[in-house]
Amino acid sequence: MVENGSESSRYWYGASDQDRRRRAVDVLQAFRVYRAAEVAMRRRTRESMSMGENELLVLRYLLKAAGQDRKVSPSELTRYLGVSTASTTAIVDRLEKTGHVVRVPHPTDRRSIFIVATTASDDEVRATLGAMHARMMAAVVDMTPDESAAVIACLGRLQDAVDEVDPHPVDADTPH
Repeated sequence: MVENGSESSRYWYGASDQDRRRRAVDVLQAFRVYRAAEVAMRRRTRESMSMGENELLVLRYLLKAAGQDRKVSPSELTRYLGVSTASTTAIVDRLEKTGHVVRVPHPTDRRSIFIVATTASDDEVRATLGAMHARMMAAVVDMTPDESAAVIACLGRLQDAVDEVDPHPVDADTPH
């Protein structure tokens, strides 16, 4: 053993670093397991409601907008989904055919419309997801302020990490 402390310090930092990495891996694994469960829940929800992913996204978006007393145009849905206007029209057509949405004329622009979720659609979503939302709330409602702050901060950092786009290095030999 070296007496100057440098070897001893590396040993302790190394062990600490290994513990930190192990905890980090455990946290990331817990998020992966949660994400897999969430993906499975969304698949089951889509299946039970006979909807595709984008249809369910539109419905949730419209219900949230209704809760904010806000009307949504088809072009807003197109931007939200990041799809073509033709795809948005097809999605709205399917949702309208199944009674989940209606097209409502714009009050001041006769050429424009709004897309609005129906009351029956809101009821169906609440019936399908209500119990699950209650279980999720029960899982977190008793967290301390410090626990809540830690989870929120961690999720924010993870979101920043996955939102950051790494540019692909340009190979000098590859033509542009």
